[in-house]
Amino acid sequence: MERVLINRSGYAVQEARILAVEKLTGIETLFTVIMKDDSFFDFEPGQFVQVSLSGVGEAPISICSTPETDGRFQLCVRVVGRFTGAMHRLVPGDLLGIRGPFGVGFPIESLEDKDLLLIGGGCGVAPLRSLIQYVAANRRDFGRVNILLGSKNPCSVLFADDLQNWSARPDLNCILTVDEPEDDWEGQTGLITTLIPPLNIDPDRTCAVIVGPPVMYRFVIDELLKKNIPENRIVVSLERHMKCGLGKCGHCQIHDIYCCQDGPVFFYDRIKGLRGAL
Repeated sequence: MERVLINRSGYAVQEARILAVEKLTGIETLFTVIMKDDSFFDFEPGQFVQVSLSGVGEAPISICSTPETDGRFQLCVRVVGRFTGAMHRLVPGDLLGIRGPFGVGFPIESLEDKDLLLIGGGCGVAPLRSLIQYVAANRRDFGRVNILLGSKNPCSVLFADDLQNWSARPDLNCILTVDEPEDDWEGQTGLITTLIPPLNIDPDRTCAVIVGPPVMYRFVIDELLKKNIPENRIVVSLERHMKCGLGKCGHCQIHDIYCCQDGPVFFYDRIKGLRGAL
């Protein structure tokens, strides 16, 4: 595909075509999409888009893939209401409305040449996947890479094929744990925080990235601080309802910052003192 970039206004809705639909779990589906006009959709890992369906509404959804040369990108959607329920009824060939991309992605330049500790819990594995894919594709740009992923139970594990591929790579240390194991589960069991203390890491050259449910952050950050990882090298992606994506509606405002414009990715030292941030 010819790499044709177009000027995307934050207000303008562009049509995208669904290329593939893959059921990941009982409530999560992966959509592979491409812009209807075949223009290249340029974004950074960690950004999100506003997805709309005519007559249904609009919702913010994180991009869960890294930028592809053919212009494709992927969205992982969990059924939580009317809009996402409607999305789960879509099939290849159907059209979506796309605004964006929005927000600040993962700080790739700050992560380069560093050892990485990438931590994802629950549906937070989806946006973190965009960074993991980028790191795996540009492996020489980074030091040691530890990937820690947590899920409620084996049935809710996202991207099982990716996990198998990452675990098979000798240059990636990928560990999955589940809170509630089933009888035939042979992997790690327990909260994701239990995976951090045994790690042998160099705090002077390690950057940590955390994406997951809000309840997870404080406990994970406590463990990272015990490992002497500096606050200015801990990266978090905040979960907020970013209704407009333009910093206008105020739904995602925390004091003087707007997650849709200033985030959703922040260094911990910037937001740690803001009440309600974590």
